[in-house]
Amino acid sequence: MSVHTGGVAGNAGDRCAGVRRCGVELSLTTRPGRGCTVIRLSGVVDLATEPELRASLERELRDGVRHVVLDLAEVRLIDSTALGTIVSFHKRLRERAGQLCLVGVQPLVFRVLELTSVDRLVGLYDSVEAAEDDLAAARER
Repeated sequence: MSVHTGGVAGNAGDRCAGVRRCGVELSLTTRPGRGCTVIRLSGVVDLATEPELRASLERELRDGVRHVVLDLAEVRLIDSTALGTIVSFHKRLRERAGQLCLVGVQPLVFRVLELTSVDRLVGLYDSVEAAEDDLAAARER
């Protein structure tokens, strides 16, 4: 399992430059699942933190992973930059006969997925277990 905490940690008197904001913005935890890799995200996935998500997803592709479950249960906000990364990664997995599943999507994040029709492109599940079950069933077909 690997854990990466992104963003910039800051004290009340610290100043942050550029697009990054003070405080930890995104935490990524990667672990093996049942026939997939599970990546748990926590925080904000936006222009400032998307490179960390992209790097994590790229590592999975380099490692030959075909099925990925993104656990978004603790994601408070997602922007168009992150959506683009998710859609691109979904397409790349499909080219490898793989699948991307999004789980635990909170109402605000779901609304963004719905408005952009990403909810029609990528499978949404209530739990990691439900996504793993669906991936297992697809492999048996």
